[in-house]
Amino acid sequence: MLRSAIVLALALFSQWAIAAVNLNTATKEELIALPGIGPAKAQAILDYRKANGAFKSVEELKDVKGIGAKRFEKLKPELTVAPAAVRAASASAKPAAAAAATKGEIRAAEAHVRK
Repeated sequence: MLRSAIVLALALFSQWAIAAVNLNTATKEELIALPGIGPAKAQAILDYRKANGAFKSVEELKDVKGIGAKRFEKLKPELTVAPAAVRAASASAKPAAAAAATKGEIRAAEAHVRK
């Protein structure tokens, strides 16, 4: 039972480890790592951001030349928009929150096993 609790805790932690790409702070290399985005599309996203300022929503990506509805739907789950300061703050908070949740899940599982 303890093993299954640990596996559950690791599964929960892995969800926090997967981070969405922030359209407002992503580098060209980070954009290229997205499915269906090559160097030219990544550069088009960066050029759009430079010309129009920060993305206000993920949906605004559809305004970038070469990003159609199908490509957008594939990318949407992997994207986010947030100011750089929020990204840094949330990045430092995520590991602590994940660790706390993991410890809590393990304690709950151990308590259940003891009963």
